Amino acid sequence: MLLNDWQRSKLDPSDDTLFYDYPRFVTHVDAGFIGQLTDLYRVHLQPQTRILDLMSSWVSHLPPELTFAHVEGHGMNREELAANPRLNHFFVQNLNQNPILPLPDQSFEAVLNTVSVQYLQQPEQVFAEVYRVLKPQGILIVSFSNRMFFQKAIQAWRDSSESGRVELVKRYFESVPGFEIVEVIQRVAPLSWVSFLGGGGGDPFYAVIGRRSA
Repeated sequence: MLLNDWQRSKLDPSDDTLFYDYPRFVTHVDAGFIGQLTDLYRVHLQPQTRILDLMSSWVSHLPPELTFAHVEGHGMNREELAANPRLNHFFVQNLNQNPILPLPDQSFEAVLNTVSVQYLQQPEQVFAEVYRVLKPQGILIVSFSNRMFFQKAIQAWRDSSESGRVELVKRYFESVPGFEIVEVIQRVAPLSWVSFLGGGGGDPFYAVIGRRSA
């Protein structure tokens, strides 16, 4: 197994449905991170394709100039998903209780997961499901920073360094035969005098991109 039971545990073991029951209309990363993510999507996403935004909310950070054939949303809060203007359709599902996606095989060119991978208790199963719903040569873009709901992140994530979390996500991809990692991005914002006095240099940006080979 990729992770043992302890590594999958959370400080708050209560039902995730209760934690996400009320909407949070906020962004969980800063503007610099969001700008880098949107630019990354510009490079890797093609117009008029089908996109799955997995573990989404009220905003998807997709390039405003790109039009897609269909954007399917998934998340834990119905109000947040209903407020997302880029979604053509959405569904609510707790992947920690049921990792099986109610979606057809090979139905998307790209799957996105933004600042949420740290909450998956069965990442191998979810990544296998993503592989299943991707078309051949389809891509999965997993992006994350150093922010999280600490009580809901799994132990393996909480115990890891930031570089260790990159390696952990790479292992998630490698647990699924046929997934190949095509790009790994690690960008830590440099400190300036202004950012130092303000307490930081901005949110670090990490992304791992994998492709279904067949």
